[in-house]
Amino acid sequence: MTPSDQSQPSPMVEMTRLKQIIDRLRSPGGCPWDLAQTADSLRPYLLEEAHEAAEAISSGDPERICEELGDLLMNIHLQARIGEESGAFTLENIARDISEKLIRRHPHVFADGVAEDAEAVRRAWDQIKIQEKGDVNQHSPTIRTLPASLPALARADRIGKMAAEVGFDWPALAGPRDKLNEELAELDEAVSEGNRKAIHHEIGDLLFAASSIARKLEIDPEQALNDSLERFRHRFTYIDEQLGDAVRADLEQLEEWYQQGKNREEEATDGS
Repeated sequence: MTPSDQSQPSPMVEMTRLKQIIDRLRSPGGCPWDLAQTADSLRPYLLEEAHEAAEAISSGDPERICEELGDLLMNIHLQARIGEESGAFTLENIARDISEKLIRRHPHVFADGVAEDAEAVRRAWDQIKIQEKGDVNQHSPTIRTLPASLPALARADRIGKMAAEVGFDWPALAGPRDKLNEELAELDEAVSEGNRKAIHHEIGDLLFAASSIARKLEIDPEQALNDSLERFRHRFTYIDEQLGDAVRADLEQLEEWYQQGKNREEEATDGS
């Protein structure tokens, strides 16, 4: 251990400190806001912090990643404290259960199991999971259950990859590209008929086909869409500058300003 290592506190010291802070916030005489929270009322904050942590990871900024993971960890500690107060579970229970699960589902590391590659690990994980639930005679379903709160585009990407694992996939990019054209034609037909139910159906199919193109190109469609929305937001700030105190402008003028904002953005990128 180097002198610099010795100057750093043990990770568990800070984890213990965090738990003590959360305990005090939730104790009599603590913070009124924290005391008023329930597991359900904190659920939106947990989801928000998870998304912010994912966004920080995409940014590649270590300081931002550290900060957002800290916010996420705080929410986990709060949920654990609420569980402890009700007698349902404790932070120790959470750590113990996930530790035991990781050991059970990695027999190639902690026992005499064998897994030659990542795909073999995934298959073994799914089979062990089924055995744990008592369904020893059931095969792992191709389309595995995903969290309902997972963004739809990310869900589409994951489901497409699951189907591809058993060969349900186009051999080349031309396949999903043709599928996209097919879905566009079906959407046009639904629109021309004024069939709202069919329009809803075809828009869903169109987005799923678009996610398949991204998958074949090994692009994360959720991140690609988020990046596109951020570019649009950034370019629209130029439109806001040109609008000034005006409330609206005609579409032709707005499009011209948008292209100017886009050009300014590209020039700044080229110059960096």
